[in-house]
Amino acid sequence: MAADALAAVEDGAAAGSMLTIRAGGETLALSLAEVTEVLQPRPLTRVPHGPASLLGLANLRGAVVPVISLAALVDGAATPVTSTSRLVLLWPHAPVALLADDVVAMAEAGGARRLDVQALLAQGFAGLLRRSAALGVAADGSQMDAAPAVAARLLVSFTLAGQSYALPMADIVEIARLPDDRAAVPQTDAAMLGAAAMRGRLLPLVSPRVLLGLPAQVPDLALARVIVVRMAGAEVGLVVDSVQGLLRVPETAIDPVPAVLMRGAAEAQVAAICRLEGGRRLVSLLDTEQLLDRETAERVRGTVAGEAMAMASEAAVGNGAMEQFVLFQLGGEAYGLPVAAVEEVVRHPGALTRVPRAPDFLEGVMNLRGTVVPVIDQHRRFAAPEGPVVAGRRRIIVVRLHGLLAGFAVDAVSEIVAIAPAGLAPTPDIAEEGSRIFDRVATSGRDGRMILIVDPQALLDQAERDLLAGIAEAIPGP
Repeated sequence: MAADALAAVEDGAAAGSMLTIRAGGETLALSLAEVTEVLQPRPLTRVPHGPASLLGLANLRGAVVPVISLAALVDGAATPVTSTSRLVLLWPHAPVALLADDVVAMAEAGGARRLDVQALLAQGFAGLLRRSAALGVAADGSQMDAAPAVAARLLVSFTLAGQSYALPMADIVEIARLPDDRAAVPQTDAAMLGAAAMRGRLLPLVSPRVLLGLPAQVPDLALARVIVVRMAGAEVGLVVDSVQGLLRVPETAIDPVPAVLMRGAAEAQVAAICRLEGGRRLVSLLDTEQLLDRETAERVRGTVAGEAMAMASEAAVGNGAMEQFVLFQLGGEAYGLPVAAVEEVVRHPGALTRVPRAPDFLEGVMNLRGTVVPVIDQHRRFAAPEGPVVAGRRRIIVVRLHGLLAGFAVDAVSEIVAIAPAGLAPTPDIAEEGSRIFDRVATSGRDGRMILIVDPQALLDQAERDLLAGIAEAIPGP
C-alpha cells in the first residue's frame, strides 16, 4: 500500500471516533465519519479487467457497489472470506465497500494506523472519485451503424417435436426458464398447460405443440423455455422444447406457405417458410395473431382474472419502456448484450478455420451463409476462467460493429429478458483505461442477481476492428 494512504493515529481526542479493522495482518483505523455501515459479505459479480484488488460488484439495497479487498491493498494478496469477514460501506467519497478480515471495535483507535480513504481510492480507483453524468452511455442500438441495405427480420428460433420454428422478435416480451411452480387450470383442453407467476403477474401457459397439431409431450425442464408474447389481449407464455437462438433473415429468404400445406386441421397455421443456408435448412415462421382461434383466445383471457391482468398492464406502463437483452454465460458468469446489437445467435460449429499468425483472441473464422465471419474467443476478452462446457450448448453471437460482422464465442445463451429502466444502473468507474466494455448493470427482478451489460461499441477497439476487417477481406468467401 502506498505510504500516503496510511498514517499513524495518535492517542487522545485528536484521533476522534474510529472504526478499527484488520486486513492482511495489519490493524487499521477508519474515521467513523467516513463509514456508512458494516455488514455481512454479499454475493459478488466478477468484473473482467478490473484492478487486482477489486473483488467484484455487490447489490446493496439496489445500489451497485464495488467491493475492494483491503488485504490485497495491504500485502498484495486477497484473503478468503471467513465468518469474521465484514464489508465496510463507505459513501462520503464514492459508493464503495472495503472487505476486511475482521472488525475489532468502534472506539478511539490509539496506536492503530489510520487509512486515508481519499488516498486509497486515488491509487487504483480514481474513476470512483470523478463519477459524472457521463457514466451510462446509451446502448439501445441508436448509435449503431445503419442496418444493412437488404431488409431483414429479426426472429427467435425454437424447436417443437424436433422441428424448427420461429417468431418475430418484435412480438416477444421475454424468454425465460419454465417455472417449477405451475398451477393447473380446470376445465381446459390440452393446449392450456396452466398458469405460473412470473415477474409479479399471473401468466397463462399455452402449448404451441398442441396448437400446431404436434404430439403432446411433457417438457424437459432443463431445456424447455417460456416465450412470452402478447396475444389475445394479454401476455401469454408459449412453452417450447428449447430455444435455438436469434436469426436475422432477409425478406428475400422468407416465402409464403404453399396453399396445399394449409389444409391441416391444426388450430394454428404456419405463416411463412424461411430458407437458410442456401435452402438446406428450413424454419417455419409463426404469426402470433394466427396461433389461437377465437374460442381458444377467449379461454386464454379467462385463465387469468381480469383484475390481475389489469394490474400487470399498469405495472408495465409505470416501469416505462422495457429494454431487451440477450443473456449469455462465460466461465460461470452471466452477461447481457442489447438485442438491438445482435444480428443472430447460431450454434458453435465446433471446428473453425484457423487464420495463420492471427492474434490469440481470434478463435478462427466461420462461413455464415456465404459471408466470412471472424470469431473471437470471449474467454480471453473477458478474462473469464475456462470451465466445463455442456456439449451442444456453445453459441456464437453475431453482431455488426462499425460495418463489420463479428462472432463472439460464448459458453451458452440462456435467455432473453426485458428490463425496465429502473432495473438498470451505470457501472461504477472501476475499469482500467481502454478496457471499459460494460456500461451498465442490470438487476434481475426474480432473484436480485446483477448482470453486467456489454457496451456493443466497446467490444472491439480500433486496432482489433482494423485487424478483423483485414482478415475478412483477405479470406475469400465460398
